[in-house]
Amino acid sequence: MINFKKIVTDVIFNLDINLNKEDIEKLIEIPPNSQMGDFSFPCFKLSKTLKKAPNIIAQELVSRINLENSIFSDVKNMGPYINFYISSNEFLKNVVSEVLKKKEKYASDDKNLDKTIVIDYSSTNIAKPFHIGHIRSTLIGNAIKNIYKYLGYNTVGVNHLGDYGTQFGKIIAAYKLWGNKEEINKDPINMLLKLYVDYNNLCKTDEKMLDVARDYFNKLENNDPEAVNLWNWFKDISLKEFQKVYEKLKVTFDSYKGEAYHSQFIPKVLKELEDKNLLKDSEGCKIVDLEKYNLPPAIILKSNSSSTYITRDIATAITRMEDYKFYKNIYVVASQQKLHFKQLVAVLTEMGYNWAKNCIHVEFGMVSVKDDLLGTSSKLSTREGNVIFLDDVLNKSVEKTLEIINQRNPNLENKEQIAKKVGIGAVIFQELFNTRIKDYAFDWNNVLNFDGETGPYVQYSFARANSILTKNSFNIENYNNLKFDCFELNNDEINLIKMIYKLKDVLLESADKYEVSILTRYICDLAKSFNKFYNSSPINNQTENIKSHRLILTYCAKQTIEIGLKLLGIDAPEKM
Repeated sequence: MINFKKIVTDVIFNLDINLNKEDIEKLIEIPPNSQMGDFSFPCFKLSKTLKKAPNIIAQELVSRINLENSIFSDVKNMGPYINFYISSNEFLKNVVSEVLKKKEKYASDDKNLDKTIVIDYSSTNIAKPFHIGHIRSTLIGNAIKNIYKYLGYNTVGVNHLGDYGTQFGKIIAAYKLWGNKEEINKDPINMLLKLYVDYNNLCKTDEKMLDVARDYFNKLENNDPEAVNLWNWFKDISLKEFQKVYEKLKVTFDSYKGEAYHSQFIPKVLKELEDKNLLKDSEGCKIVDLEKYNLPPAIILKSNSSSTYITRDIATAITRMEDYKFYKNIYVVASQQKLHFKQLVAVLTEMGYNWAKNCIHVEFGMVSVKDDLLGTSSKLSTREGNVIFLDDVLNKSVEKTLEIINQRNPNLENKEQIAKKVGIGAVIFQELFNTRIKDYAFDWNNVLNFDGETGPYVQYSFARANSILTKNSFNIENYNNLKFDCFELNNDEINLIKMIYKLKDVLLESADKYEVSILTRYICDLAKSFNKFYNSSPINNQTENIKSHRLILTYCAKQTIEIGLKLLGIDAPEKM
């Protein structure tokens, strides 16, 4: 497909304005509305070198652009900007031919397979609930992985399990006191959570119990057979429960290597830090001084010689580079850990690893919930036992969706299956629609609105497009030789085509900024554009030429919406 932005770049470059193509392309903008063109070039930067006002420069440069036999319907200056208007038929020909050629792979790429992107997301804690607080890392990370993979990168999704630490000593100690294997196997997470909460409460009144937990964790670290067997059992039954949620969310991983796996490399890290004279003594602890980075020191070993999170993360980062030779190592972790990841990059840099700059913290804000989310308190505390299980939220969304379907379309076929797709998709869409850095509140009124900027609205738009094509017995093979040169487009058709064209740029921007909301909002805008086209551009009772073109536009919109939804991990139901 023609890259119109590069053509605009070439036109400006050929005007000999003393800027290279890369700088020109960076300056090119997308105007805020179509009346101002499809691309614009600001002339402010040229004012110094050309010794003229930007608006005069724009006017003079426009007069030197030859429109004859070009893709432009017009080029004109608006104040200090040069505005480029691409011919509507050029958009139509290029978009349609590309969608027909690539179909479900439209806007994908295959040129980056030599670059490996490691993405660390979800990071659930073994023997603890998969609760609503995990939703952001899980869904943002999975969508980032999907986007990079679609753009042709070799991706590695990592679930860096929380499977190491004193809490496992607590659960082992609690199991030894009160555990019942049969009961735990029947309801693993709830029973393990109860053991953990009860033991924490016991520690509040009897400090010796905390020492018992530490002793059990020490046994685990030293490969005590009983402790290791219990730990492996907790891990296996937890992962089986977590997998039920991952399957519902269409979330997958390539590796489940967590803290326990990487702890074996800690001695090697400690030796390297010692050999490079980076370890210093401080109040009984071993630290790396990061004052020159304006950061507090990184505590590598506590006063009791036990390792810390950052020690294990240093070992993890080094191991990942050895295993994957990554181009980027992305951590999708809440913004509260911002300092931790700055320290991690700084320590790796001090160790002489130039790739440290490619360890990227993709931070996000917190999700809060209303008190009536599941009819329970919204205060999240694993230690106190006040948690909202993510699986319960998904089930509730499906249940509420089925109620809506029974009200709106009670005779819909397979409505339970569709309710599952729409209900779970609604939760995913709501999460990914929000800019990741901002906190947001989970609200059923927003999640399950079929008319607003929501998942159900986009899914319904897809189902509507599919219904149109089905009723007209549409077969893509019958339209491969359709000509577009003489077809006159109305405004809504032009806007729809331009929206479809944007997908590749949207994916590139989403990947570059690690911001999935860019894609989510785009497919919402695309759905709006399609519905506007649907209402203004009837297909039936039209000439065969107009009918054919509008069916093709419907197909292209449907295909693009489906691609966007799949990258987010959302099903596209054919009927609603």
